[in-house]
Amino acid sequence: MQRLPFKRALTQKVACPFCGMPIERPRELKTHRPAEMPLGSCTCGAVYAYDATGHNLGAAFVEALVFACNMDWDLAWNLLPEEDYLQRIVERYDGATHRIVPGGVYEGRRIAGALYFVRLHQDIREVTAEGVQKQLQKAAPVSPAAGGQRTRTYALTKSEVEDLARKYQVGPLVDAARQDKKIIRYLQRLLYADDKLVRMRAAEILGKVSAVVAEEDPGSIATLLQGLFTSFADSSASSWGAIDAIGEIIGHAPETFAGYIPTLYQFLEDELLRPNALRALGRIAKARPDLLHKTIFRLLPFLYAADPETRGYTAWLLGNLGASEARDSLASIRGGNEEIDIYEEGRITTKTVGQLVAEALEKIG
Repeated sequence: MQRLPFKRALTQKVACPFCGMPIERPRELKTHRPAEMPLGSCTCGAVYAYDATGHNLGAAFVEALVFACNMDWDLAWNLLPEEDYLQRIVERYDGATHRIVPGGVYEGRRIAGALYFVRLHQDIREVTAEGVQKQLQKAAPVSPAAGGQRTRTYALTKSEVEDLARKYQVGPLVDAARQDKKIIRYLQRLLYADDKLVRMRAAEILGKVSAVVAEEDPGSIATLLQGLFTSFADSSASSWGAIDAIGEIIGHAPETFAGYIPTLYQFLEDELLRPNALRALGRIAKARPDLLHKTIFRLLPFLYAADPETRGYTAWLLGNLGASEARDSLASIRGGNEEIDIYEEGRITTKTVGQLVAEALEKIG
C-alpha cells in the first residue's frame, strides 16, 4: 500500500497548556479598563489573557494574574511564581477563528496573537475562583471579526495615568505608552509628589514605559534623561524622585542608556543627593552588575558614613553587585540598627542597616 505524504494541519484546536482540555473564546469584561485585554478561564482553574499582537506579553501576564486574583492587585503582587502560581504561553493564536496556526500565516493573514495562561495554586484558587467566574458570566464574547483586538479610541488622561500609577497598575500604562508618549510627561509630574511611595512607583513605571518607547524612539528618552539630570539646581530636589527615575530608565534599557551611568557618579559627591544616587546605581546593578563593577572600591568608604541611608544603600548596592571585594568592610558594620526605607516592586519596607548588610553578604556568598 502506498504511504501518503504527511501534511501538517494548517490550524489546530486551542487547548489549555496545563490540562489539555479545549478552552472557550476569550471574553471582554464589563469593566472596560484602559488597555484591557480579553480574558477567559479553563475548567482546570487556569485563566488566560489574549494579546492580539504578541508584543505585549508583559501586560498580558499582568492582566491574567490580576484577573486570576479576582482583580485584587494587592494579592497579585504578593504572589511568587512557581510557589504560588504557574504560567504558560500559547503562541500563534488566531482570535478570528479561535484556532492555533502553527505556520503563523492563515488565509493571507499573519497570525502573531498569544494567550498568556496563569494557574494559581489550589489554596488560592479556592478564594478567588467564584469571583472570577461571576465576572466571566457577565462578560461579552469577543467578536470573531475583531480578532479579539480592541482598538483604543481615546488616550489616557492625566488623571487616569496618575490614578493607575498610584495604584501600581503597571500593565495598562506600559501598553498605552506604545500609542501615546504623553504618558511619560504625566508620570514625570508624579516624581515630585508629596507621597514617597507615589514617587517611587512613578519612577519605576517611568523606567518600564521608557524602555517600551525607546524601542521605536530612543531619542525622546535620551532627551528625558538629560532633562532629569539638569533638574537639580535646587538642593531641595534631594527628596524628589528624579534620580530614582534615572536609575529605573537605565536599568530597564541598559544596552541603550548605559552611557549615562558616569553622569550619575557626580551625585555621589553631594551629601544630600548621595543616598538617591546609591539607590539609582543599586537599581542598575540588579539588571547589569557588570556595568558598575569597576566602582566597587569607590563605594567602600560610604559604608562608614555618618548617614545611615548612605551606609544602608551602599550595602544594598554592593550586594546587588556581588562585590566579594567588599566582604570584610560589610562584615565590620553588620550590627547597625538604624532603619531606612527600601522600595521594591511597588512596596516600601523598613529594614535596618544590619539587615541590609546581612542580605548583601548572603548575596556575595
